[in-house]
Amino acid sequence: MLNHQYIDKDCNIVDETLFADRIVQWLYSSARERAPNLFKALTGAHSSKLLAHLNFDMALTTRLLGNKKFLKQCGVNLDECVDPPESFTTARRIFERKIKYWECRPQPNEAEAILSPADSRILIGSFNTDSQLQIKDKFFNFEELLGTDKQRWLATFDQGDFAIFRLTPDKYHYNHVPVSGKVVDIYELDGHFHSCNPGAIVKVVTPYSKNRRVVTVIDTNVPGGSNVGMVAMIEVVALMIGEIEQCYSEREYDNPVAIEPGMFLKKGQPKSLYHPGSSTDVLIFQKNRIDFSEQIISNLNHQKAQNRFSSAFNQPLIETDVAVRSLIATPAKSKSSIVTGGN
Repeated sequence: MLNHQYIDKDCNIVDETLFADRIVQWLYSSARERAPNLFKALTGAHSSKLLAHLNFDMALTTRLLGNKKFLKQCGVNLDECVDPPESFTTARRIFERKIKYWECRPQPNEAEAILSPADSRILIGSFNTDSQLQIKDKFFNFEELLGTDKQRWLATFDQGDFAIFRLTPDKYHYNHVPVSGKVVDIYELDGHFHSCNPGAIVKVVTPYSKNRRVVTVIDTNVPGGSNVGMVAMIEVVALMIGEIEQCYSEREYDNPVAIEPGMFLKKGQPKSLYHPGSSTDVLIFQKNRIDFSEQIISNLNHQKAQNRFSSAFNQPLIETDVAVRSLIATPAKSKSSIVTGGN
C-alpha cells in the first residue's frame, strides 16, 4: 500500500505512520468483499464501542510500557497538558486530555481570521464548478452530509467551499469554534462508524457523509460575529468513536455547556470533545465568502508529496498539518478570489 505523506508546518514532506493500518486494510478489502455481514457488524455501533473499550479503557498498555514512555510514543507534549502525567492511566485519558491552548495554541492577531477547529491535517475544496478547488463527491456526498431533508441548508451552502480536518489518534481531541457567531441550528444524523484511515476513505467512497455526525450551523453576520455568512461545522464519528460531547466553554475549560440554538459562540473556544480514536471535522462555507490560506492551497497541489488520496482520485490532494486555532482562511476580498481558487 502506498505511503501517505503530508506537509508539516515547516513545509517539509512527512511520511505518516497510519494507526492500525494493516488491520484497516484487511477490514476494508478482504472482509468487506468476502464477508460483508462481518464488515457491517464491525463498522456498527456495538462493535465500535467494544473496540474502543479494549483499546482505550484498559490500563494494561500503559503499565507494560511505563506511563511516560507510553505518553512519548503517543507524541504527547507533557508541557502542554493541564493535568499531570500520573493522571494518564489509560489511553482514553491521554486522548481526552486538556491542553493549555491559551498558551500553546495562540490565536492569530488578525481579527478576521477563520480558525482551524482541531489539531489535524486539512484538505480544502469547493462545490463550485468554476473553482480550481472543485472536488466532486470524493470524500462525501453534499446532500447526504448535511441531510437530504435539510432543504434550507442545502440551498444555503450550494456551490460553497469546504475544509476537511482529519484528526489522528495521537492528536488533541477537543474541537474549537472556528468562527464567532450565533447558533441557528444543531442536529444529529445517524450512520455508521467507518474508519478515517486514508486507506479506508478511498475504499468506501464518501464515508464522511455515511458516518454518524453532528451538524452545527452558525450565523456569523451578527454583532461580534466573523461576518462570513453562514458556516456549517460537521463533527463526524469514526471507528471506535461513539460519542461527540458538546461542551462549550467561554473561558479555558470552565463551566462547559451543551450547544443550543440561540447561543453565541466565540471563536477559538472549546466546543466539543471526541471520545478517543481518530475522527473528522468538516467546515462548509457559503459561496464566495472566504479565501483559503495561500500556503494550504499551495500544499494541496504539491508536486513531490505522495499520498493515497492523490493516487486514488487522480489529482493532487496533499494535506497540511495545522494546529487548532491557527489561521486557515480569511473573508473573501472579492467574488473572483474564490472562483480562481484564491490565487
